[in-house]
Amino acid sequence: MVLQIPLKQFEKYFTAQRFIRFTSAARVAKDQKSKAPDNRKLAFFIEELYKVYCAREEGWEYRTMALYYNILYLMVRDYRETEAAQEEIQDSRRLDALSKITTYMREHYTEELKLSEMANLFGYSDAYLSRMFKKYAKINFKTYLQEIRMSYACRELMNTEKTVSQIALDNGFASSRAFSREFQKKYNRLPSEVRQKFNTTPKE
Repeated sequence: MVLQIPLKQFEKYFTAQRFIRFTSAARVAKDQKSKAPDNRKLAFFIEELYKVYCAREEGWEYRTMALYYNILYLMVRDYRETEAAQEEIQDSRRLDALSKITTYMREHYTEELKLSEMANLFGYSDAYLSRMFKKYAKINFKTYLQEIRMSYACRELMNTEKTVSQIALDNGFASSRAFSREFQKKYNRLPSEVRQKFNTTPKE
């Protein structure tokens, strides 16, 4: 599961340098020798959020928002670090810059996006932007873009009646064959097998 939280949600808790950082319970316990927050609480809320979202029973929208804010509350109360070194602040600024780039990618993922074009758009060299992705996203530009496209394509595969070919083209893949190849590589099964599991029948 991946839960993406917009940075602006934490604006009230930024430091003077507009910096915010969260750490794991294990690190808190080791470095500060204090009682660590219970990770099981955070895990419970995230798992419950997923279950409620999938079930979508009456009033599910309110329940998901309640769970979402419980997660934010725990992160700020138990996992937020209040002090940061200068190097961490510089890293945060680079992450902020990368966040703007990835946001743009998520808004234009159906288009043909190239590293060189993105670098030029945001005022970086190709090499520098490539290093940013490898250092902070831990994957390269092309793989990150592919992950975005796959995420949206999977959502449509499970929740719409579009054909596999239409889903592929609508989400930036060159063809249904390219989509199926990447899908099988990632999930070890074909898109058609997943569609059958979710009992959705593509339109002719």
